[in-house]
Amino acid sequence: MHADLTWLLLAPGKAMRRRQDRHLPAPWTEIPTLCALVDTPDGKLLWDTSCPRDWETRWEPTGLQDFFPYDAVGEEEYLDSRLRQLGLGPGDIDYVVLSHLHFDHAGGIDLFRGTGAQLVCSTREQEFAFGFDGPFRGAHLKADYAADEFATVDGDQEFLPGVTLLQTPGHTPGCMSMQVDLPDTGTMIFTSDAVYMGESYGPPTVPAAIVDNLEQFYSSVEKLRGIAERTDATMVFGHDPDQVHQLRTAPEGVYT
Repeated sequence: MHADLTWLLLAPGKAMRRRQDRHLPAPWTEIPTLCALVDTPDGKLLWDTSCPRDWETRWEPTGLQDFFPYDAVGEEEYLDSRLRQLGLGPGDIDYVVLSHLHFDHAGGIDLFRGTGAQLVCSTREQEFAFGFDGPFRGAHLKADYAADEFATVDGDQEFLPGVTLLQTPGHTPGCMSMQVDLPDTGTMIFTSDAVYMGESYGPPTVPAAIVDNLEQFYSSVEKLRGIAERTDATMVFGHDPDQVHQLRTAPEGVYT
């Protein structure tokens, strides 16, 4: 996607820009959306689903398409294309774990309808995302997920061998991060939007414009920092435009 950097890194005196206003002075930046495929002895887990192909029309009732245009994605980069490049289809995925249900993380859920894949989110995220009136609130868009059933998790738990889901609320009421312990690479922590980017992580920690609960946000960042220090983890941030170019990415790249 592209958007005003202020959405990711809160700075005093900055105004949110639409794409029609990108010619005006504003820190317009790339915003990558990440998914991760984790292959375990107990099944294949997909972490998040990015944005849908019909993003412009699906988001039109919200206005999000003007603030977060998904305009820099190539055909080969859509989620279903990436899976095919790995020799997989939606039916090969056993678990689809959503860090949270915002439009840029839950937008590809429809690929997995009728496949038997188990959709998973945190209990608190489900309560909030299904509990408000109307078709959307902020970046929660019911068109992405309202037709689906979710299994839910509470607290930090090892969900599959080597895969621990971490409760990191603040960005949304039920945002989660994922810890993956790999034999060769070591520990990797996929922060999702608990930490947008390296500059957000600090220290000092810098919040973003989209935060549901600032106290929980700070607490979650420090929780992740503590886990990372204990495990010497590689941190994979949710939307870092620089880090994404340093990661090993599909279809060639892999971490073992």
